[in-house]
Amino acid sequence: MPIITKDHQVPHTSTIPANKNDPVKLFVRERDGTPLGLLPERKAVLMLHGRSVPVLAGFDLQHTSYGWAEHLAKAGYDVFMMDLQGSGRSPRPKMDDPRNASPANQNLLKPRPPGFTPGPVNYPFQLNNSNSDRDELHTVVEYIRKERHVDKVAFIGWSAAAFTMGPYAVNNPGTVESLFLLAPIFPPKGTSTPPSTLPRPGFPMFLATRWGLESGWNTELACEDQREPGMVEKVWAAMMENDAKGSTWGPPEGLNRIRNFFRWGWNETTASQGGVLGGSVPVLMVYGDHDTQVNTTPPNPDPELNFSVPALYDAVAGSHKLMVKLACAGHSVVWEMQHKNVQNLSKHWLKHLKVDGKTQGVFDMDTDGNLSPVP
Repeated sequence: MPIITKDHQVPHTSTIPANKNDPVKLFVRERDGTPLGLLPERKAVLMLHGRSVPVLAGFDLQHTSYGWAEHLAKAGYDVFMMDLQGSGRSPRPKMDDPRNASPANQNLLKPRPPGFTPGPVNYPFQLNNSNSDRDELHTVVEYIRKERHVDKVAFIGWSAAAFTMGPYAVNNPGTVESLFLLAPIFPPKGTSTPPSTLPRPGFPMFLATRWGLESGWNTELACEDQREPGMVEKVWAAMMENDAKGSTWGPPEGLNRIRNFFRWGWNETTASQGGVLGGSVPVLMVYGDHDTQVNTTPPNPDPELNFSVPALYDAVAGSHKLMVKLACAGHSVVWEMQHKNVQNLSKHWLKHLKVDGKTQGVFDMDTDGNLSPVP
């Protein structure tokens, strides 16, 4: 069965303060591998990016075996990948103005874009927030349910996607089949309540360099062959392919524009709410043993910046919950040697909602994909 690939422009009424009430179109790519004879049994999967990497660069990297969405489509799933506003190919309100970059990052704009002079930001607020992100996720979920005639959608999220998919699943268990969180960011003592006013003061975006990508990634390389030679170039090229404006800024290789969002409502209280997670919505958490972003060591005194995947496992109140720690893997595991094992694990999870035949427990996975229970 050939994979059908289609890009969707999903209509949405924005709830981001910078373009509130404007009609926008959210970018969603679909890779559908459902055999024609099984269309009534179609299973839809929605993949969501994290803070800094556009969805196609993370889940649809067209280099050897790194296309995670394609891998799942070949297994017969109907896979959707979405960009929230401020990322990838979805609208980026206020982000085309280089003066709306963090003042600390504006020195990266060399040579300067035409008409740009460093200085105070023109829109002095953060861009997205937890409400706007969840609103956009809801729009896409409902679009998939309607277009593909499915009742529920299985979620796969990487990194900061947990801030959006976790609370959404808690509040919408009737439309979320399961939750696969790769390298989830989880502050157990993070705030539950939104600020009194939105938008929050600040700036709409950060800027990041190719060198920053490589140097940060290098700090998590602890095993031989953990990262294939040339992967930094492949990943950066994919990121720039999904940032038409940022790719023309600064140094010859361009700059990555990263949306600045304000978050709340993802913590141990949310994760345990109503027993939904691990109850009607089974949860699998997966992270690398060298991931320094998801487990803060030593603990950060700021509860908003103190993260822990094991704390998420403990907070999930339902019994259908699993956690897998990957050997020789960092936060960028989707582009590392363990990527095939992650893909296979997700495929098995979507079909069986189990790990090693079990619906609860903590496991280690070696580089050959072998699982062993943690006592």
